[in-house]
Amino acid sequence: MIKITNFMVPPAAQTETSIAFVWDKVRGNISEYRVYIDGKLHGASKNTDYTASGLKSGREYEAFVCAVLQDGKVIKSECIKAATSPQAEIFDITDFGAVGDGKTLNTKAIQKAIDACSFGGKVYVPKGIFLTGAIFLKSNMTLYIEEGGLLLGSCNTEDYPIMKYRFEGIEQPCYASLINTKICKGERLQNISICGLGKIDANGEKLRTREVSEKKGERARAICIRNTDNIYINDITVKQSPAWCVHLIYCNNVSVNNIKIYTKGEEDGSRLYGICNGDGLNPDSTSNVYIFNSMIASQDDCIAIKSGRDEEGRKIGIPSENIVISNCTFKSGFGVAIGSEMSGGVRNVRVMDCTFDNVYSIASIKAPRGRGGTIENISYEDITLKNFSTEHKDCKWFRGAVYIDQFYSHDEFDTHKAEDVNEGTPVIKNISFKNIRLETSAGNAIYLTGLPESPLENIRFENIEAVGKYGFKASNIEGLVLDNVSIVSKETE
Repeated sequence: MIKITNFMVPPAAQTETSIAFVWDKVRGNISEYRVYIDGKLHGASKNTDYTASGLKSGREYEAFVCAVLQDGKVIKSECIKAATSPQAEIFDITDFGAVGDGKTLNTKAIQKAIDACSFGGKVYVPKGIFLTGAIFLKSNMTLYIEEGGLLLGSCNTEDYPIMKYRFEGIEQPCYASLINTKICKGERLQNISICGLGKIDANGEKLRTREVSEKKGERARAICIRNTDNIYINDITVKQSPAWCVHLIYCNNVSVNNIKIYTKGEEDGSRLYGICNGDGLNPDSTSNVYIFNSMIASQDDCIAIKSGRDEEGRKIGIPSENIVISNCTFKSGFGVAIGSEMSGGVRNVRVMDCTFDNVYSIASIKAPRGRGGTIENISYEDITLKNFSTEHKDCKWFRGAVYIDQFYSHDEFDTHKAEDVNEGTPVIKNISFKNIRLETSAGNAIYLTGLPESPLENIRFENIEAVGKYGFKASNIEGLVLDNVSIVSKETE
């Protein structure tokens, strides 16, 4: 029986005038999905998400979605109730002395607006270019950047105090990010939104050069939110971070809807940034995450799911889990990665209905010896990749359009030489790929290599059409299933 399941509002995905909905894909010949609010048709979608806008603030609505099949049959979901946020008190940063001339440093004025913001209030950034150093958000607030508004990061390192937080899996000194949460020991924040059609530019090319030269800490991020429950990032454009762009550490209940991230170069392609480690969005020991209807053009991994590194990561032991990535477009970089810092574990991740355009890989799952931890219950489904770029080629850092690699970062290795199993031995199991069409000019179509002492377990490919420079390489796997799989190799090695 065909039915619609899991029709819901993802975590925190409400504003004063909108509510976002997601649901599971209906198998069959679907023409479109129609979303009804209070019994009336509000709009339609080809995808499994819909944002109902133009609603009244502080009001509860009843909603359901219908799947319309090509034969005209209609399937209706259950009804749910959801409410918009109450009307927020506005704290315009210009009322606190901010000047949008692109020259005046506005750090203190913006922070004053944040500190003054009432419970459920909105810190408002109007049109203009507002130069700023590190600012620190608090619970129960929205940072709203108006269309035409820009938060531009200062390129002076003294505007970013040194803090201790996680980078590349280890808690260590870092330059503060442009947008942060300031955490007291043992404190958790809640209900933080970053919204609006404006932009955040971390000025990362200049700032990175100075941070690396000074060596006082690891590089900043554009946005780094830590220890926070209920986060909504909606509509915003974020770009040019000194390192990873949007970094979520020890967070729960996150929705990311209709955002754009640029870490490789300008939006119009006019200039490359000259940044390295330019990941787009990194959930790090973070749970219950929905990323949908978004675009990432990355210099490195588009999305990288992490949970700490080696002994420290295992000791902290906070996994990244229950993550759904759907209806997203990726335009450069390395697709959706898991690891290599994954020592706290990664589980229950679904990537579906996404398009990869001149992106090196759809999936990269990386867990070398020493990490420990388990990656399990991961699926990639209903995905297309076309990569005609030869900017990147198979190497120790990346090995194929779809790859699972337990010898990540190693130039030379022996797939037959086992080592003793210990707490640093990683486990990768229950990984599936379904309904995937890929063509790549960069290298291997599919590459799978487990450890001889810890083989990959239960790896399934179903309905796959893959064309690569090279074909399919696999070793050290227990339980490999190939169901309706076609692999074409353009060249032989």
